[in-house]
Amino acid sequence: MTTSEDAKKVPAKDPWDLPDVSGLVVGVLGGTGDQGRGLAYRLAKAGQQVIIGSRAAERAQAAAEELGLGIEGLDNAECARRSDIVIVAVPWEGHAKTLEALREELAGKLVVDCVNPLGFDKQGAYALKPEEGSAAQQAAALLPESRVTAAFHHLSAVLLSDPEVAEIDTDVMVLGEKRADTDVVQALAGRIPGMRGVYAGRLRNAHQVESLVANLISANRRYKAHAGLRVTDI
Repeated sequence: MTTSEDAKKVPAKDPWDLPDVSGLVVGVLGGTGDQGRGLAYRLAKAGQQVIIGSRAAERAQAAAEELGLGIEGLDNAECARRSDIVIVAVPWEGHAKTLEALREELAGKLVVDCVNPLGFDKQGAYALKPEEGSAAQQAAALLPESRVTAAFHHLSAVLLSDPEVAEIDTDVMVLGEKRADTDVVQALAGRIPGMRGVYAGRLRNAHQVESLVANLISANRRYKAHAGLRVTDI
C-alpha cells in the first residue's frame, strides 16, 4: 500500500547524471603557464570554446596562436568577462592579488580554483596552509559574489600538453558548496578523454586535496612518472 508520504518521495538523483556543458565558454586565468596552457589545450581539443587570460594580452594572444584550436587570448579582465566558467591557474604567489583585481569581472561567474599552495626546499615539495584554510577558501573569501569551486589540482602539465597522449587517465576531485556547481565542473572534467570528475565535498575539505600534490610530486620524482589519482568503487 502506498502512503501519501511515499508518493512525495523524490527518487535519488543519479550522481553521474551531469549537465551538458559543451556550449559554455571556459576562461583560463594564468593560461600562459604550464598548467593553464595544458588545460586550455585539452578542453579546446574536446570542442570547448576556450579563452586564455594573462596580465598581458600580448602574451595571451601569443599562447593562443601557438595552441590553435580556436583558442582566444585576452587580458585577464576581458577573459573573465567573456567566460561562463573561469579556471584559476595562476601561481600561488599571485593568487590573492589576481583575484582581488578581478572581483567585479568574476561576479556571478562559476570559478574553478586549481591552485596548489606549495613550498619547496632541499627535501622537496611541501604543503602550505593559507590563513583562510586553502587556496579555494581564499578565493571564496575574495570573491563573495562568485560561485567558487575547486578542481583540476592533480593533473600533470606534461601529459596535458603532450599531443601524443590521447587520454589523461585520472580522476578530478571536485569540491564546492552547491551541487549544481560541482556537477557542472564534473561534467567539464569529463569532456577530456580518460578523465572523470568526482565530487569530493565542500570547500572546507580543499586543503588536503591541494596538499596531496606535494605527495604526487615526491612519487613522480621517485618513479620518474606523471602520477594522477583514481578513486575506486564508484
